[in-house]
Amino acid sequence: MDASLLAFLEEMLEAPSPSGYEKPMQDVVRKFAGSFADDIRTDWHGNVMACVNPGGTPRIMLDGHSDQIGLLVKHIDDKGYIRVSPIGGWDPQMLIGQKLKIWTADGPISGIIARKAIHLLTDDERKKVPEIKDLWIDIGAADGEEVRRLVRIGDPVTLELGMTTLRNGLACAAAMDDKVGVWVVFTALQAIAKANPEASVYAVAAVQEEIGLRGTKTAAFSIDPHLGIAVDVTHATDCPTIDENQYGRVKVGQGPVVFRGPNINPVMFNQLHDIARDREIPIQINGISVAAANDGNALQVNRAGVATGIIGIPNRYMHSPVEVISLKDIENASRLISEFCLTVTRESDFTP
Repeated sequence: MDASLLAFLEEMLEAPSPSGYEKPMQDVVRKFAGSFADDIRTDWHGNVMACVNPGGTPRIMLDGHSDQIGLLVKHIDDKGYIRVSPIGGWDPQMLIGQKLKIWTADGPISGIIARKAIHLLTDDERKKVPEIKDLWIDIGAADGEEVRRLVRIGDPVTLELGMTTLRNGLACAAAMDDKVGVWVVFTALQAIAKANPEASVYAVAAVQEEIGLRGTKTAAFSIDPHLGIAVDVTHATDCPTIDENQYGRVKVGQGPVVFRGPNINPVMFNQLHDIARDREIPIQINGISVAAANDGNALQVNRAGVATGIIGIPNRYMHSPVEVISLKDIENASRLISEFCLTVTRESDFTP
């Protein structure tokens, strides 16, 4: 991977962006897109929308959501321990023993989340799966008064951020979901900007996907695209305990997943498939039989309807501190999308 593009990914993964608090992440995206986009703006919802060839037709919207799951400060007790509520979907067992950052107005504060030592747990407590309400954050404060001078109710909390490289071109981090999707759509837009697209192409870093696909709804209404591609992570099934018979065969490092099903325009699927075949871009195919649980859901039913594609980046251990993806998969997803957008003309017909 090009060093500048790797740096863009690393910078995004170090930027906190729990739903509703995405500004640090959005600042990274704006800086990157500012060097090549013809137009870039942030709406009042927080979506960053960059465009190449704004006068072209048709309009294509490329979507990756910028928000990550996180926590929110809910209560500070008199002993100085902080209780939180979830932002997005957590498995509480993933949180125990983690290092955290509380993002306050005056900067980040380090903390840990834990529960009492195993030696002190009763037999019943050892058998019980803890809930978030049973956990607390410890920042090392003397009492509640000290914490309240530093932390406000409603401050966002994330896991400790940053990327670790693994063998065979794999990498892990908290919030690969869906900062890799944002990376894909904005690097695709950068490649499109170097060519001569007939279409008008927008890349969107959409907010608040994790709490209801909210940013895409407002961004798509504003852009009013004819075509759209949502890029999100999808479950890799190449690790123990996951049933391929139920979830399909999806392997990290074997290419991005191009989905088929009622949420996907069949003409767009066929074109993506054929481009991948002709350009020798590795892809995997999986089916989705219901409305997707990602931004492709909201994108498809915007206004009078959008011809929609969904591309998934295989991801092991989703919604955890150690989400694992392949750098090759995101490069190939970016290339596939840019090649597709450059084939679209005003005569293109995506009627099923």
